[in-house]
Amino acid sequence: MQNYPQRKWARLKGYDYASEGYYFITICTKDRKCLLARIDTSSDGETKVFLTEFGCVAESYLLSLSGIEKYVIMPNHIHMIIHKTNGKPISSDIRSFKGLVTKTIGESIWQKYYYDHVIRDENDYLIKWNYIDSNPGKWAEDDYHPSRIISNSP
Repeated sequence: MQNYPQRKWARLKGYDYASEGYYFITICTKDRKCLLARIDTSSDGETKVFLTEFGCVAESYLLSLSGIEKYVIMPNHIHMIIHKTNGKPISSDIRSFKGLVTKTIGESIWQKYYYDHVIRDENDYLIKWNYIDSNPGKWAEDDYHPSRIISNSP
C-alpha cells in the first residue's frame, strides 16, 4: 500500500468558481498509475512526451473543453490553464471531461478529486504557464513521479 500526502481542501472560501477567470487545474490518475504518457530524455537533453492510447483519448476530450489555453499530459497527471467564460462552475467542466474519457475507455482512470488554483494576476499566470512548459523536463523530480511516492512495502 502506498502513502500519499493528505489532501488539503484548497478552495477559496466564498469564491464563485463559475465566475469568469483563469484557473490552473491538475487532474491525477487513480493511484497515480502512469497510464497517460511516457517521458523520454534524449542524450542531447531534449525531453519528449509520448502519449499512450489513454493519453490520446484524454487529449482529444481536453481539446474539446472551452477555454483551454495551455496543458501538458504527464504519465499520471494533467496540468492545464483554463479561461472560464461560460458561467458554469469549473467542477462541471472537469466532471464532464473525466466522464467522457471514462466512457470512451470503459473504466475510470481518475482519482476522485482534482487540484485547482485561481490565477490572480498576470505574474501568477506566467508562473503557471512556465510550470506547464517545464514539467516534462523535471519529471524525475516531480512530486507525482512513482519514485517519489512513499511506499509501506518492507
